[in-house]
Amino acid sequence: MKLAVAGKGGVGKTTVVALLARAAAAHGHRVVAVDADPNPTLAQTLGIHVPLTPLLENRELLAERVGTEGFVKLNPFVEDLVQRYGAEKDGVSVLVLGGIRAGGSGCACPASALLRALLRHLVLDAWETVIVDLEAGVEHLGRATAQGVDVLLVVVDEDRRSLATAERIWQLSKEIGIPRVYALGNKIRGPGFSQNFPGEIPVLGALPFSEAVEEAGRRGLPLPQIPEAWGIWRRLEDLLEEKQAQ
Repeated sequence: MKLAVAGKGGVGKTTVVALLARAAAAHGHRVVAVDADPNPTLAQTLGIHVPLTPLLENRELLAERVGTEGFVKLNPFVEDLVQRYGAEKDGVSVLVLGGIRAGGSGCACPASALLRALLRHLVLDAWETVIVDLEAGVEHLGRATAQGVDVLLVVVDEDRRSLATAERIWQLSKEIGIPRVYALGNKIRGPGFSQNFPGEIPVLGALPFSEAVEEAGRRGLPLPQIPEAWGIWRRLEDLLEEKQAQ
């Protein structure tokens, strides 16, 4: 399964990615978690404290694998990147891509090509899973860097502003052909989120507010597992089985 997680800043994307990655590993999957956020904190959230340099800051690697702004390889070799530049803990390997910057930082084409290649080539066997923590907002979809995923989860909380961002992400994802897009509630304090969700996006489920998760974040500790994350992962496995049956 190739899974991308998007949403408005502050909704807890990285927390969701960490919880689902650990649930997938506990279910026997070989998991690669790719941190594509400009402020990469996924490794720390998973309890990995060795320094990991974002691949997009490795100019020599980008030039070697992807090329330069004038000539970009659309199909770069990426199969060795996890082993060479990642770190592993509790069955989850983390690879820090870093944010795909634009504007004054130069063309985003090489970085976009690298992420697309990671999504295409890192999943090789049935029990391998890639989960990508995308940058907040909708810029990644505008560059179509989320193409090639099986499922896009759009994380929302109880703030209406996160719903507005989710609706924009949903519309853009349909335009670039992502087959399955679901909303996932996070930090939900009351019951009935899935039944009363006001948007048009189909809802996969919800993760409740957890004081233990909040405390782990404040103290820089690995996240505790919560049973609801296991339930969400089982639903995703069901989606994968449906895909294979088609």
